[in-house]
Amino acid sequence: AGPVHENWQLAAPIGPATDLWALGSLLFRAVQGHAPYPEESTAELVQMVCAEPPAYAEECGPLRPVVESLLRQDPTDRSDFEELRGWLRSLVRSAPEPEAGVHVIAAPPADTSRLPVIRRRGELVRRRRAGLPVHHGRHKRAKRESGSPRRLGRSLLLLVLLAMAAAIAYAVLFMPKTDETNPGTSADRTGAAGEVGGAPDPTGAGQNAPDPGDGPGGTPGSSPEESAADNETQTTGPEAADGFTLRTDPEGFRVAVAENWQRTAKNGSGQVVYSRGDFELIVVPGRDSAERYGSDPMKYQRDDERELQPYRDSSWATSTGLKTIEVGGRTMAEGQFTWTGDGGELYVRNLAALIDGRYHVLQVRGPEAERDEVTRLYEQASATYRHTG
Repeated sequence: AGPVHENWQLAAPIGPATDLWALGSLLFRAVQGHAPYPEESTAELVQMVCAEPPAYAEECGPLRPVVESLLRQDPTDRSDFEELRGWLRSLVRSAPEPEAGVHVIAAPPADTSRLPVIRRRGELVRRRRAGLPVHHGRHKRAKRESGSPRRLGRSLLLLVLLAMAAAIAYAVLFMPKTDETNPGTSADRTGAAGEVGGAPDPTGAGQNAPDPGDGPGGTPGSSPEESAADNETQTTGPEAADGFTLRTDPEGFRVAVAENWQRTAKNGSGQVVYSRGDFELIVVPGRDSAERYGSDPMKYQRDDERELQPYRDSSWATSTGLKTIEVGGRTMAEGQFTWTGDGGELYVRNLAALIDGRYHVLQVRGPEAERDEVTRLYEQASATYRHTG
């Protein structure tokens, strides 16, 4: 519906001709079982529609001339609505009746002078009260046979209740009690530092929690340096998955990066880039302030974040999964974006977090065809990011 200047000069406005083309594409797909053009990429689809004729509707039978007429490139060559209506009516009138088979009983000829009788709700009850016969033998038979399933349902319900009572009794009598002499034990089971209720906390609020080894409950004779070393081992080990390394960056943050990735020095845009091949992890540790851009991470991500400027400038771009996340009193915005870059179509996962009045950005870029790998890299980075500066 817009101008395409490479292979076909097409500037037709959106209107009846566009609707007719869409109808032809729908009929083609419904009859032949696949689309008339490949649909993996929107940009390629538009160029192909404007540059090449559609696939031949060889299996459309009598509908073939209709479909091929509707899918013509030039909108002025397509049939108009009146011509199409007459064409389809003639096809319907001349269409053969389907083969009913030998087990189908033909219905008696309908009396067109009488309207069909629609039975309203409660009509059987009214007929019974009026003393008229009501034929529902199947209901009577079902009522006679309903005794056995009902008794079975009661038995099953009783068994379930007995099983629940036995499970509760077992838990009360035999499950081990909580160790009241060491109340800090339950706090040790919260998982890796910075995770609250299973959700990643990129704000670093959890990393300052006291180690169970410190203070009165700690190991006697342990020095503060040894306790800090033990705490570092406990918090950094489980966070990085296989194939990832937890990197502490001199710009004041810590993040899990895939092994053998190269780090690029902080550039003029305040970005720290880790990359390998066609994949990039971009980290912006607090370049922009909430005082200037406001305290809404979603608005910052959508309108102001410089790392998403190519998305805003691209004519072929999409955004999905936009949502705001609140963890530990901190607010973050997340989104998935695609746009066409120098190397082709990109798939991007983005996170903008407001920490101590400044915006921290995590962004993973990769080929659009490698969405799963981009997601895997992003999930590790977002779950392990900590602001240490």
